[in-house]
Amino acid sequence: MRYAIGLVLVFVMQLAGAHEEPQIAQELWWSEAWWNEGKIEPPRNYDVAVESASYESDGVKIPAMLARPKQAGKFPAVLFQHGRRGLDELVRRHVKRLAARGFVVLAPDIYQAHFIGTHPIEHDYDLEKDVNRGVDALLAREDIRGDRACLYSHTRGGYYTLKVATTFERQKSEVACYVSYYPHLQDPNAPEPLQVYGYAEEVDELAIPVLVFIGEDEQYQRRRVIESSIEALHKEGKSARLIVYPGVGRGFDFRPEQVRTFADDLASKDAIQRAADFMRRHLGAD
Repeated sequence: MRYAIGLVLVFVMQLAGAHEEPQIAQELWWSEAWWNEGKIEPPRNYDVAVESASYESDGVKIPAMLARPKQAGKFPAVLFQHGRRGLDELVRRHVKRLAARGFVVLAPDIYQAHFIGTHPIEHDYDLEKDVNRGVDALLAREDIRGDRACLYSHTRGGYYTLKVATTFERQKSEVACYVSYYPHLQDPNAPEPLQVYGYAEEVDELAIPVLVFIGEDEQYQRRRVIESSIEALHKEGKSARLIVYPGVGRGFDFRPEQVRTFADDLASKDAIQRAADFMRRHLGAD
């Protein structure tokens, strides 16, 4: 079943089974003000200041991008973790777009810190602690509101932040929510059958609210794992939502101009606004 949200069609996967037709949660998209009065809620927009930052992790200097509204004041905190492509120019634009919604965003470049090239195949477990230390660096800032942050990621960054929330136990007090675009929710070093038919055991440990975005043309093996993960969280009665955008695939949030489509743009704009509302709510910043 598909419903229009403006020009964007959004599927909410309230899964009874990983491959069954999703049930649509009307409260996600219905607006009485729009339907009855013709009013559209304007998005929050802030001019953004970007600077270089760094922090220490076991004696290693971790470079990072810091983006926040230019406007004076304190804003809710978000740790943005890149995936296999690293913190390149296209991904840095996503960081800036997120800060423009009204957040202090710290984006560690863990590959540069260890002289790792883009798109590594093997997963280096030691890098997980560098992401974890990013939470400390972010929460130590004086320009953030509150004492918790949300984790925000895409691709393999979803696995790093999953480990931060669970293995490093940050979800107990310092982390309020988990947001990810087409995340890798399986150990990247796990054998092929587990990449397709299983999900990381840490998924079952998630206790914080979860919001995940994918395109309907996502790679089968990744989509299957994501859907299975959300289904498992639902069965445990946990707060987890998967939104699937028609007409787009992997990378809709950062695909460059020469290959970008109208559907990519609609999906990425809708997703980042939904993510911002989700994080503000769980960080108590509404």
